Amino acid sequence: MLVKDDEGLKRILAGARRIAVLGIKPESRSDRPAHFVPRYLAHAGYEIIPVPVYYPEVTRILDQPVYRTLAAIPGSIDIVEVFRRPEDIPPHVPDIIASHPRAVWFQSGIRHPEAESQISAAGIDVVADRCMMVDHGRLLGDG
Repeated sequence: MLVKDDEGLKRILAGARRIAVLGIKPESRSDRPAHFVPRYLAHAGYEIIPVPVYYPEVTRILDQPVYRTLAAIPGSIDIVEVFRRPEDIPPHVPDIIASHPRAVWFQSGIRHPEAESQISAAGIDVVADRCMMVDHGRLLGDG
């Protein structure tokens, strides 16, 4: 289901503990949203699981071990946060669906209606074109 309302967003954020970040950037790119948004979420108490697409030499991000696919992550995933250009999303859809997170969150500016539909049809909640950091601060932050 495509989640757009505050109640649904709050349910996803409040019910999550483990967030796999597809397309996360390493500390060398700390000025980029694909690094500072997950860093914010880690400070907010979430377990961040880095899944970078590039940077093959990087083995840890945010002091966590790097995984190269979602399927390689042991245990369950609550949210897959996606930092990929819309045109780069389709190859990731099978991996996303196979990992069966409770939700997939496409960051601000990221929409791919076909991928959203496929993921939603697999019984996974989808949030599109929203910043998880902004929504977390607005809905669950200290004010």
